[in-house]
This record gives sequence, structure tokens and C-alpha cells, in this order.
Amino acid sequence: MNILNRLRRAFADAAPEGLSADAFSQAVRPSTDPRFGDYQANGCMAAAKALGRNPRELAAEVASRVDLSPMAGPPEVAGPGFLNVRLIEDWIAAALGDLLADDRLGVEPVDDPETIIIDYSSPNVAKPMHVGHIRSTVIGESLSRILAAQGHKVIRDNHLGDWGLQFGQILWGWKHHLDRDAFERDPVGELARLYRLAAAKMKPAEDLGPRLAKVQALESQGKPDEAAALFARLFGDSGLSRPQAEAAVAEALAVAEAAREETAKLHAGDPENRKLWERFMPHCLEALEGIYQRLGVKFDVQLGESFYDAMLPEVVADLKAKGIAQTSAGATVVFTEATSAPMIVQKRDGAFTYATSDLAKIKYCEEEFDADRLLYVVDSRQADHFKQVFDVARSWGYSSVDFEHVAFGTILGRDRKPFKTRSGDVVGLESLLDEAVAKAREVVDENSAHLPEQERARIAEVVGIGAVKYADLSQNRLSDYVFDLDKMVAMNGNTATYLQYAYARTRSIFRKGETTPEAIRRARPPIFITHPAERALGLALLRLPETLDVAAAELKPNVLTDYLFGLANLFSSFFEECPVLKAESPERRDSRLALCDLTGRTLAFGLDLLGIEVVERM
Repeated sequence: MNILNRLRRAFADAAPEGLSADAFSQAVRPSTDPRFGDYQANGCMAAAKALGRNPRELAAEVASRVDLSPMAGPPEVAGPGFLNVRLIEDWIAAALGDLLADDRLGVEPVDDPETIIIDYSSPNVAKPMHVGHIRSTVIGESLSRILAAQGHKVIRDNHLGDWGLQFGQILWGWKHHLDRDAFERDPVGELARLYRLAAAKMKPAEDLGPRLAKVQALESQGKPDEAAALFARLFGDSGLSRPQAEAAVAEALAVAEAAREETAKLHAGDPENRKLWERFMPHCLEALEGIYQRLGVKFDVQLGESFYDAMLPEVVADLKAKGIAQTSAGATVVFTEATSAPMIVQKRDGAFTYATSDLAKIKYCEEEFDADRLLYVVDSRQADHFKQVFDVARSWGYSSVDFEHVAFGTILGRDRKPFKTRSGDVVGLESLLDEAVAKAREVVDENSAHLPEQERARIAEVVGIGAVKYADLSQNRLSDYVFDLDKMVAMNGNTATYLQYAYARTRSIFRKGETTPEAIRRARPPIFITHPAERALGLALLRLPETLDVAAAELKPNVLTDYLFGLANLFSSFFEECPVLKAESPERRDSRLALCDLTGRTLAFGLDLLGIEVVERM
């Protein structure tokens, strides 16, 4: 049951002649101030301007014509032509009674379900997951759950990076610096060490190479003194002499070239490299799966770039045959209207690109799943890449598919710079989760020392993981945010911990009352809405379906977190102002217990759509 949709249908039927009924009805919104009703219809001002009418007179006509019974009486005309709608308390009470017996809490399937593929997480499997992966993973998982709850067929897709240069770096490290004993003890740890070693050896080419090139350019122009002065200015803080800098860059370039050669050999089917890759992959995937299990994330499709590799020549050939791709400076490119630079689908050396792999994936997914929408939950820095890919895909023949880049911002440290360790490394995701659970354990021990050790450990895991997820999901995904564990696990404020505590509080009331939520649901007691706190809480409980509609339409989980936080605050006010177990009568007691149960179920349902668990005691 969606109140907002019902009201919009009613106002569409009462729309002034000569206007779009749909546009008029879309101006019906929840009121931002309860003094002006529960909902407002704000379309009469624009309608009056279009029709050359007085807005208050037009609003009065609409108010007399619209039929809102039994939900509400005729709307009140206010201001220059607003229509304020106030729901009838008896109707709210009856609707809440129906909700008590509804496992889906009023959330109805959409009329036209779609097949939606959501591409998220997508880590490079050769490297341990780091803090940068948390946003794509938790946002993608939450959107998958929200859209599935609406009745869409959602296919969760993890497009793994299992075929790129990172494996060439590991292969180079394996052949030159392997510690076999370390690999036997901890395969993933040793592979990660080899990757970091190769990356570190390649780094001087990126850091020092451009500076050295400037110095060498001056020398080639016959300006040795200026070159020497420039070297002193550019390398003074490095402590390197000219020969040392040149040697470091030369070694870095040699390692980078060797890693590229190892990658090329892997792609070409070299038996040794392919055998090593097949040996590495199970360990890499096992490490990823451990993280996903801890985060409560599961995928329907988990295919890597290696899966699409054999399709890439055919993709390029087809693009060329259809006149979409052309040769430019030895490479095969596609010129698009999306960006000024062309999209490269095959490099001069014959290598394919990420864009080619993305196009192959689109082709495969459409042939395999016939999707209506493809959503890519990837950080905002990839905006131009996806503009190009989507533009080319439409030209290629996939114009009926709705592509969308679900972009997000960056996680920052307290210094408001990209979140890294003190040594400058990117924070590992597993260590971050461990730290969050440890911080949550401090809070649990402080507030629930009476609980058994095993239960406190379980609560700390749920609270810690939930805190990290909620801190991310409660932000507008397009914004950057500061990672602060102390705030994340706080028992007050807009945190998962506060919402989990609110849920546990609803369950505590039943234990103290020596009854159960199930008993209340079976009894289906009449619900009374007489106190303002009861009314505010009851109305919020009925607004879950319309909240999910907005979250799904905008692809923003923070719409749901804002709703849940508001609901928890309203429950807190209700709990303080409306005695439950000490209510003035058994009927009032059962009515308020029903509101407690609906609140707890709604909090748990909403948190589950965010991928966050609840516990019965905190």
C-alpha cells in the first residue's frame, strides 16, 4: 500500500481540463512541516499560470472535486494555492492493523518489473581488497536488494579484474623474488607481497621519469648548466645523484616492460604463465569470497576479464564491419559524441582495452539475460569512460537498453585527503573491518557487560560491519565523506548502531512484558491513534513503500537511511511519551505493543535492504 501513489491517482482524476493529469499529480508530495498537513498538492499554481486562472480559485475547485475518502477529507486551500491533505486517524489505525499481518509491510511489487543487471565491486583479484572497494560493494548490494524488493529481476554481476597487468607483475615477481615457504604458508599474502614488490620497483618510472625527462630535454637543447640547476631543484629532496636517478628509472622501466611481457605471454596462452595463473586464481578467489561472506554479499554472475578475452577480436571486427570503428595512428578507435577523445578498442600493439572488455560484456549479458537495464556502480572518476562505452554500445545496436553509471565519491581520512595508512598505503579492507569490529566491541562491553562473551562477540561483529556499511550508505553517494570509526559506532546520531539499538529496544519491551511479537500479530489487536506521538510514528510506518520508490528511482540508499533514522527518532519520542507496558488499559497496551512490533520489523526490513543485520539484545 503506497499512500503517495493513491493520493496522486486521486489528484490525477481531479486535474483541471487541458492539463497533463500525470504532471499535475506528480506535484503531490509529503509535507515538510506537519503543521501544513501530511501531504501537499502543489500543482495548482503552475496549472493556474498555464490556464490564465487565479490559483486559489483553481485550488478550491480541485479541492471540491478530488475524492480522497476514506483516507482523508477534502484538502485545505492554503497560501497562494497549496492544497494541504491530512489523513484521518481512524484510517491510519486501520491501515496499521492491515500492516500488522503483512510480511512485506505494505511494499507491493511494481506493475512492470524489469530485468536489471547491476555491476559492482569488481576488484582486481590479484590484490587484496582495500578501502576503495567498500563503496562500490555496499552501494551495489543495497541497490540490488532495494530493486529486488520492488519485484524487479536483479542479476548481481561482479566483473572481476583477473587478466590485466597486475598478473604480469605477480608473474614477474614469482620468477624473480618468490619465497616458496611463505607461499606454502600463506598463498594470498605472498602473492600480494610479490605484487607490491613489482609495483614498488616500477614506481620510480612514474615518479622520477617525468622529472628526469625534463632535465634530459634541456641537455639535448645544449643547455647543460640549466639542466644541472633543474636537476638540483627537482631531485633535491630525493637525495639521489644523477647516476642514481637514471639507474632507478632505468630499472623501473625494465621491470615495467618485463611485467608487460609476462602479461602478453599470459594472454597469448604461454603454457608456463597460464599454468601459474590457474594456480594463483583459486587462492585469490578464496580470499575475495571470505570478504564477501563477511559483508553478506553474494553474486549471481562472477566472470572475469579472462572470460571475455576470447570475444574481443570479434567485437573489434564487428565494430569495424559496421563502420563504427576506424584505424587512427595504428590503433582501432571509435569517435563518439560523448567525449572529445576517441575510445580505443585495440592498441597499436594489438592489445585490447578495458573498453573492449566492457563492450564484450554488454553483448554477452544481453544475449544471456536480455536485460532492460545495466547499472554500473563505479566511482565518479570513470564517468568519461562509461559515457564512451554507452555511446558506442547504443551505436552498436543496444539502443533499447537503459545504461546508467551509478557514480560515487571518495572516502577521505580525517585530514580530508584520500583515506590511507600512516605509511601512505591504501587501507586494506579486511584490516578496516577488523578495526571496526574491535571498536564496536569496546562499545558493546561498555553497555552490555552482562551478556555472555560469545553473544558480545557476535553483537560486535554485527555492529562493527553494520557501522562501516551504514556510514557509507547514509551519505549521498555522489559526495565524498570522512571515515571516522568513533562516530560510526556511536550509540546516538545517524548511525547503524543507533538504529540497531532502536530495534533491540523494541524487542526488549516484549521480553519485559513477557509476551512476543508473534502473539501480538496473531491477536491483531485494534490500534488506537490518539496521541500525537502515536500518530507521527504510525504515519511514518506507512511511508515505507513510497520511501523505497524514491530510493529506487534515484538509486540512492541514503533516502532509505534518512527514513530509518527519522523512524527511530519518532519511536524514541513515542517510547518516552506513550507508556507501553504501563498503558492505561490492556487495549492501549496491546495497541502500543503492535506499534512497537511494526517499528522493529520496519527497522529490520529496511536495514536488511542496506545489507545490515540486527540483534535481539544490545
